[in-house]
Amino acid sequence: MKVETLKPLLDAKSGAVEEYPFGPDTIVYKIGGKIFAMVGTESDPLRISLKCDPDEAEALRAAFPAIGPGYYMNKRHWNTVTLDGSIPGDLLQEMIDASHTLVVNSLPKAEREQYRLERLNVAPEPHAEGSGDTR
Repeated sequence: MKVETLKPLLDAKSGAVEEYPFGPDTIVYKIGGKIFAMVGTESDPLRISLKCDPDEAEALRAAFPAIGPGYYMNKRHWNTVTLDGSIPGDLLQEMIDASHTLVVNSLPKAEREQYRLERLNVAPEPHAEGSGDTR
């Protein structure tokens, strides 16, 4: 897989921000200031690190030789996926979605709701001034 093919999958996630804090060879995708994906653009084949539920991370590693513990990441919560063609596209999309969801769920409630509404393409309801609601 080429980076040009991978980037749209990551850019499509609600609230995704692409950054290069480690230099031009590593793309970091964040939501709410927290990382949900890292792509090493100079590796061949391409590699992506994704946040993962610890139990699922181990199961994926056991099932796919191209999935290993997160490179330079907390190995319990991150997997690095070598995109050598052995990982089905739908599984890669599921892993990206799961990583994004795990990070969104760790955000403060107001931010979580903002990203969920964005994903559903729903505008938040405005608070009426003087309505007496002081919450």
